[in-house]
Amino acid sequence: MRQFLVPWHLEEVRVHSTGVLVLGSGIAGLYTALKASEHFDVTVLTKKGLPESNTKHAQGGIAVALEEEDSPSLHYDDTLYAGAGLCEPEAVRILAEDGPLRVEELIHMGAHFDQKNGRLSFTQEAAHSRRRILHANGDATGEEIEKALVAQTLGRDRILVREEQFFLDLLKNDQGEVIGALSLNCKNQELEMYLAKAVVLATGGLGQLYCYTTNPGVATGDGMAAAYRAGAQMMDMEFVQFHPTALFIPGAKRFLISEAVRGEGAHLVNAYGERFMEDVPGKELAPRDVVARAIWRERAKGQVFLDFRPIGVEKVTQRFPLIYQTCLDHGINVLEDLLPVAPAAHYMMGGVRTDQLGRTSLPFLYACGECACNGVHGANRLASNSLLDGLVFGGRIVEDIVKRAQASARPTPQISDVVIDQEDGLETHSKAHIERENLQEVMWEYVGIIREKERLEKAITLLGQWDSTFHPGREIEELELKNLLTIGVCVARAAVARQESRGGHYRSDYPESYEHTLNHSIQTRGINDVGSIPVSRAN
Repeated sequence: MRQFLVPWHLEEVRVHSTGVLVLGSGIAGLYTALKASEHFDVTVLTKKGLPESNTKHAQGGIAVALEEEDSPSLHYDDTLYAGAGLCEPEAVRILAEDGPLRVEELIHMGAHFDQKNGRLSFTQEAAHSRRRILHANGDATGEEIEKALVAQTLGRDRILVREEQFFLDLLKNDQGEVIGALSLNCKNQELEMYLAKAVVLATGGLGQLYCYTTNPGVATGDGMAAAYRAGAQMMDMEFVQFHPTALFIPGAKRFLISEAVRGEGAHLVNAYGERFMEDVPGKELAPRDVVARAIWRERAKGQVFLDFRPIGVEKVTQRFPLIYQTCLDHGINVLEDLLPVAPAAHYMMGGVRTDQLGRTSLPFLYACGECACNGVHGANRLASNSLLDGLVFGGRIVEDIVKRAQASARPTPQISDVVIDQEDGLETHSKAHIERENLQEVMWEYVGIIREKERLEKAITLLGQWDSTFHPGREIEELELKNLLTIGVCVARAAVARQESRGGHYRSDYPESYEHTLNHSIQTRGINDVGSIPVSRAN
């Protein structure tokens, strides 16, 4: 596999310098940029327009222990329970304890959350023991948060935003330190180099790896693939979360039906109108992996529906206006009719391995948000913890960058510091003909909700062949496909290596969980075997 995504020469690249380079413009990227701008000049690169990210599409809300009857310790316990034994306890403690401060800061930045009688309004979601989910405009929480962060970002003199920049690869010096990134300016097809004292990956997830996903089109795993090519360790790549309830209408996009709908009282029923979750602990509010597999099995017998009617007309229209209108647009009035639903790829629990300060295995490269994996989500993310994750660990990254800057003055990297493997970097452009739809179908059928050895190995063989023979040009669709192929292999390899079922990873040939397999999977470019490290024990 090539070290770089496309062939290039130093002479053809425009060079820019900045203090901190942030790749991505969701909640993790923009919050990190805002905090970093208090100390450094910051450049933010984003693939599309500034607001376009997974954050914008988040419906349910942000989990935080701010209610009087709640506490960080209860939030901690719920997160560990949902994570199926694979959470890093210290990371979870940091998330739960730092969360309230970060969310209050977000409110001060202009994010307006729904209130009732002059107080913040909280809703219930799966596997939470308390109503702790803040929401905005009913079911448009992510859009409200993104709007507030974008406004703040555009108002900061020390933040330079560069839109329509496709992040290609990380750049390193001869000591193996990350000193910047290479990007493709999508407006003029020119290559640009951004040199920085610290680089932060906040590039989001990989939902487009699957044919059915709740993620927007930008979620193609670009940051994870680039980090892997650069030699960063990847962790827990087998753990893809499939959201249980996405709108299922043949030919229509899988639109997310928020967990909060079930939290407010909606029921899951089968083709006979029976509530098939009745005998499952937690019923409709069991952890997401449990509900997704239950729906998957029930769909083998017939269609599965979400019944909104127990919620009540007024609450449906006021609490879920976006969902209500979207369903109407598809010809379904949820006040009267059952809504057909099915699981869809939603969130990546794994990603670029980091510690609790956001440091990756590559010096001066940080990662936060969905592209990162510090163990906070374990094998199954607790509902609405993702937005909080981006805030908390983005803030910790900036604290570490500041501390390191104070300890030693790192010189601004120069173009002469960039090390290029000429044989890799200048490989002749050639490619096999591969369709993204073929990749997505293989991932859905062989590396989806239910997995087993023979099918996983078939996926690895197919994806490996495609990955080795496909060398993209500078068309965005080709670049995204290459990244998806690279990351797809990582997911499949980790899935075949974990010979048990745990959280979002279910093996029909290994349906049990085992105490001796409480390990994180580790992958590094150039190392054939998937390694492991033990999960830390709670104190």
